[in-house]
Amino acid sequence: MLKEKVEKLAEKAFEENNSLFLISLDVNSANHIKIVLDGDKGVSVSDCITVSRAIEHNLDRDEEDFSLEVTSAGVSEPLLMPRQYKKNIGRRLKVKTENAKFEGDLEAADEKEIKLSWKAREPKPVGKGKVTVEKEAILPYSDIVEAKVKITF
Repeated sequence: MLKEKVEKLAEKAFEENNSLFLISLDVNSANHIKIVLDGDKGVSVSDCITVSRAIEHNLDRDEEDFSLEVTSAGVSEPLLMPRQYKKNIGRRLKVKTENAKFEGDLEAADEKEIKLSWKAREPKPVGKGKVTVEKEAILPYSDIVEAKVKITF
């Protein structure tokens, strides 16, 4: 029951700032509420505070005691939703499927799949030596076991 209330309050907060979206919402047996959010333009501390206040100020501690934690999806966390892939177009991803691993630039993402591209060194078709070739892969979300943004400095 508490989880449903919190979900409705979070949805209302996201309507007020529609660049934010919910990644996960968990309520444990001790009524510890943990909300992880992301945003099309990133998530600021003030975004977390706004969502936290929108929820906390509309729950009654006398009715149910609770603790609330609102955080943003960390940069090292795997991508879980198509909307997260879309906001990372142009960035380098490491993607694992059941049978293979890919590392490439995220060229496109829609509701069904992503497109990665990268350069690889392969043996020349004729003669000795190697040549650089452009490679790409179209990966449906259903095939992706894990995908993370590769952080480069």
